[in-house]
Amino acid sequence: MANHQRLTLPIGIQSFEKLRKSHYYYVDKTPLIESMAKIGGYYFLSRPRRFGKSLLLDTLRCLFEGQQALFEGLYLHDTWDWQTTHPVIRISFADGVVKSREELDAHIWHQLKVQREQLALPQPPAEIISGEFSSLIRQTHAHYGQRAVVLIDEYDKPILDNILEPERARELREGLKNLYSVLKDADPHLHLVLITGVSKFSKVSLFSGLNNLRDITLLPEYTTICGYTDEDVDTVFAPELPGLNREAIRQWYNGYRWGGQEVNSVYNPFDVLLLLQNRQFGPYWFESATPTFLVDVLKQRGVFTPSLDRWETEYELLSQFDVDNISTDALLFQTGYLTIKQIKEPMLGYRQYTLGFPNHEVETSLNHALLPSLGVENGPRERRTLFKHLQRHDLTGLETHLKALYAGLPHDWYRNNPIAKYEGHYASVFYSHFAALGVQVTVEDASHHGKVDMTVDFGGHLYLFEFKVVEQLPEGKALDQIKQKGYADKYRATGKPIHLIGVEFSREKRQIVAFDVETA
Repeated sequence: MANHQRLTLPIGIQSFEKLRKSHYYYVDKTPLIESMAKIGGYYFLSRPRRFGKSLLLDTLRCLFEGQQALFEGLYLHDTWDWQTTHPVIRISFADGVVKSREELDAHIWHQLKVQREQLALPQPPAEIISGEFSSLIRQTHAHYGQRAVVLIDEYDKPILDNILEPERARELREGLKNLYSVLKDADPHLHLVLITGVSKFSKVSLFSGLNNLRDITLLPEYTTICGYTDEDVDTVFAPELPGLNREAIRQWYNGYRWGGQEVNSVYNPFDVLLLLQNRQFGPYWFESATPTFLVDVLKQRGVFTPSLDRWETEYELLSQFDVDNISTDALLFQTGYLTIKQIKEPMLGYRQYTLGFPNHEVETSLNHALLPSLGVENGPRERRTLFKHLQRHDLTGLETHLKALYAGLPHDWYRNNPIAKYEGHYASVFYSHFAALGVQVTVEDASHHGKVDMTVDFGGHLYLFEFKVVEQLPEGKALDQIKQKGYADKYRATGKPIHLIGVEFSREKRQIVAFDVETA
């Protein structure tokens, strides 16, 4: 049932107590943590930044501390044993940036000291971090008579903050491994351990020997543990929706999946809350941190940008993330720029994943950020010109604009940029330029006769593009293929004007040498 009372939007609120006491909107996640909390064990959860991981951990803290009044009206209130509590040790690396092993160790010591004080335990006898963490867990169990709960927030942030400095990142990794290694031998004193972060480092790298750590990142029952579902938006935030285009909200911010097509997709909560506050659409999540490292890696590896929305991979590649081995697949997936679109299991135990952009915000913003790495220096000006020609359906002007765009790519860029060696560079510039504008772009648009390279649906018109790379002179084969394959047939029932456009690039001239247009 929809809530019709307007409350306060919980923007930036990570305290469960503050959220529940101060009349903020709250999406009840307690049904999803019930099993984990009651059974206990060791869990790992990876989610992109600003998806509510810190609030999830604080909810568990309040639950185990027995703060029953905060759960009034929530699912777990009537099913939880409030007579049994567990002491909670919470460690967070969410705040600040550490730049050395010394700073990391100091940060850890401070956290352990604060936890010891909050748990009212005597001063530590240990002189090393691992010894102190072990002592803290054991003494907590002995003092309270119940096994401890350990919650670790943003476990990987010190490494990620220094990922562009591999030597320093390795030192910080060893410092964190020194801390996390304690958890294995502390098992008799622990009821629950939940470790959250953005990336998934291998167990060998950070959790050596912790073989019972259960990764719930891709398990169907936990897919919506962070983020908002369609139902959440329609019910919890119902008072905020009037005046906003509901379908546009879905297209802009929904679409994150940590499972196949059969699981519910979720919205990025940061986006939804800022949209409801500002009452206008924008790339709020994307702009909350500059993806410099991501863009640099994609540039160095010569990624064909049209393939980003149909990226095929396997589970092993999704989880290959370490200082010395960061797969492109893992980087794009774990940071939230690509999400799972489809899972196939052609053979028992062998799963194939297809990734793609979760929504309009990410596709537009990431391509916007990638354009400079493709050699397009004045993106805002170029987008305005592109929009002007599309708005007028001026295909002659569009041809002139695109040729000027390619002519403006710096010669030095071709010499110094590895992606220029790939024929896909031409199509990457073309696709990313349109996608960065925010128009509806479909790559490898399938029909019964094959796949046209790119379809653009804008202003009541359809534009079907086929790309070919030639040596110097135009060959006319791109447009011929569109016509011979009947790519336009699937769209005839729409009643929209359909424009067939064959684009041929000269490898030697680095330019469009054919822009053949025909109306279907």
